[in-house]
Amino acid sequence: MKYQGCTKQLTVSRPIYSEDLFKEEYEKVQRHHKTMLDHLKAYFSCSKQKAKSVALTLLPIASWLPAYRFKEWIVQDMISGVSTGLVSVLQGLGFALLASVPAGYGLYAAFYPILIYFFFGTSKHISVGPFPVLSLMVGAVVNNLVPTSINATDVTLNERRVTVASSVTFLVGIFQLGLGILQVGFIVIYLSQTLVSGFTCAAAVNVLISQLKFILGISIDSPSGPLSNIWVLRDIFTQLHKTNIADLVTSIIIMIVVFVVKELNDRYKAKLPVPIPIEVIMIGHSICLCGNILISNVSSSFGIRYQAPVAPDFEVLKNSVMDAFSMAIVGFAIAFSVAKVYSIKHDYVIDGNQELIAFGLSNMFCGSFKGFAASTSLSRSAVQESTGGKTQLAGLISALMSMIVILWIGFLLYPLQKSVLASLIVINLKGMLMQLREVPYLYRKDKPDCVVWIVSFIASVLLGLDIGLAVALGIELITVLFRTQYPRCEVLANIEGTEIYKDKKDYACVFEQEGVKIFRCPSPIFFANIDFFREKLTAAVGFNPLRILRKRNKALRKLKKLLKKGELQVTSRGLVLANAVVLSESEDDLNPEELDKPVNCKDFPVEINWNDDLPANIQVPRIYLHSIVLDFSSVSFLDISALKGLKALLSHIEIQFYSPGYIIEKLEQCSFFDNEIKSSIFFLTIHDAMLHIQETHPQTTRVCWRSKVCKSKP
Repeated sequence: MKYQGCTKQLTVSRPIYSEDLFKEEYEKVQRHHKTMLDHLKAYFSCSKQKAKSVALTLLPIASWLPAYRFKEWIVQDMISGVSTGLVSVLQGLGFALLASVPAGYGLYAAFYPILIYFFFGTSKHISVGPFPVLSLMVGAVVNNLVPTSINATDVTLNERRVTVASSVTFLVGIFQLGLGILQVGFIVIYLSQTLVSGFTCAAAVNVLISQLKFILGISIDSPSGPLSNIWVLRDIFTQLHKTNIADLVTSIIIMIVVFVVKELNDRYKAKLPVPIPIEVIMIGHSICLCGNILISNVSSSFGIRYQAPVAPDFEVLKNSVMDAFSMAIVGFAIAFSVAKVYSIKHDYVIDGNQELIAFGLSNMFCGSFKGFAASTSLSRSAVQESTGGKTQLAGLISALMSMIVILWIGFLLYPLQKSVLASLIVINLKGMLMQLREVPYLYRKDKPDCVVWIVSFIASVLLGLDIGLAVALGIELITVLFRTQYPRCEVLANIEGTEIYKDKKDYACVFEQEGVKIFRCPSPIFFANIDFFREKLTAAVGFNPLRILRKRNKALRKLKKLLKKGELQVTSRGLVLANAVVLSESEDDLNPEELDKPVNCKDFPVEINWNDDLPANIQVPRIYLHSIVLDFSSVSFLDISALKGLKALLSHIEIQFYSPGYIIEKLEQCSFFDNEIKSSIFFLTIHDAMLHIQETHPQTTRVCWRSKVCKSKP
């Protein structure tokens, strides 16, 4: 390392290394690559240490509870648990409306899942319980299997709806547990942040539309399936004259007050010990204003009481398989993304597979006690974390808050208007609806991601959340395929005075060596993009190697015919035509398959320079390119189709290819090298390849690209 003024300079002196030469000088460690059988043996092997590790993995509470700092954390966890519990109770009641079940059953969704997650979850800060997106997806299944148009009493209708919701929740848990056992927690990576953002924003719109009937106090059917939101809006507008003014005014007042107080909470959160529980305050005022609180047997009427476990309805399970699978993926994706945010912030590790197991068991347990699907809520998790929660003990305390309501004070909630809960749901959608602001940013920064967001949003609003999610996944996979199938290939040139090579279109003063092209493909090369790779390489070098090969084979065939007839003589000056001869096209009787074979001049008496004038007006395109460097440093893999295509390309014409690739082992395994294509054409770096070319072609010169705008350095 040398220093010149304030500039650090790097000087390296070493030989020019090809892959073969480097292997000769430096011994490579022979590593044992595990086979599938090795992995299976390791997975099913048993030892005391592995048994302990598996036990701690499956039961994370055994790791963190013994290390719990009781004196330091208990007070903070209690404050956090009480604050989160109040929010959880209210959201449970509200989100039950989205699930199309009586409000009281939302308390079970706020209670039972936390009990299981406390033992099996790996996140310390998320608040497990009902989430509006999942609740709405459950509601879509409920409305589809138990429509309001059927002839049944309110009690019977509600019981059937609760059965459907709990059965679907149980099936969601089965799917999540199965995915966790199969160790496929990585599946969440296929739901990008852009897709999740567009999907949750669309879900917020769906929730808003579903709550309009409660805010306006009108009674309409709840259709399900594609375009259901349009039919709901149509029914609302046709019955707008039936609006209950009391419900509407109550909703508007609550939304304004809650919005203002929430903004104050955000602005002064550093000064407030805990956020102002405005939802609890508004619920309390609403209950007091309703009057007639002490109603006999209101606990039974409201549906809040301890529920004995029940088995799921197998008919419902059979009719909701795809819906349950969608909910399992969406619920886990949202919960894992929120958990990951807090794990990074507080520097601890979460296990995706264990999270699947934890949520699977939570939902199975919740479904057995007539609750509905649970995930996590960003707003509740923010309350739990911002109020000082350190562990899931805060979540357990919040569950106890729900239990208190279920067992002792649930009857107080009986006179609560649905418009009150609906207005609280709508005002809490602000965060998800504000994700619309991402669209202009995505349009400026990444248009394919913007397309994914917009398609995910529109499809989920118009077609429903289940079909919308499938469409969004399809579009996202298409964008991934397009990015890998049509990568941004580059022709590189040398930055003056360095060993650095950059895209020659991006810099004003770069240098290219005559007769050499450096081509980079920053993508895996496989069956889907090998043709694109070939087209781009052909465009970069300025000719089609296969066409040149066929032209040369035709010309060689004609020259051999002339030589055989005695009309072509070999002299010291080269090939001389004895008589004026004009060859017709009919004389060319080469088999098309022979045209594609490498040009074989071994039995020809002289060396043919294809860039010279050939006798008998034989025309062959002149090629002044003698070397091509393929930069494979960004190629992560080649499949068999790519190897065959690349080998055909290399054998089409007598041009040397040099490539700084670490994929040489793959090429050796696939018997890529032979007498014509040797491993010596592979170099460690582009610069090694270029220096080798300069040694073998010393007559070539360097040409300045864009010389008119390039200012030479002094």
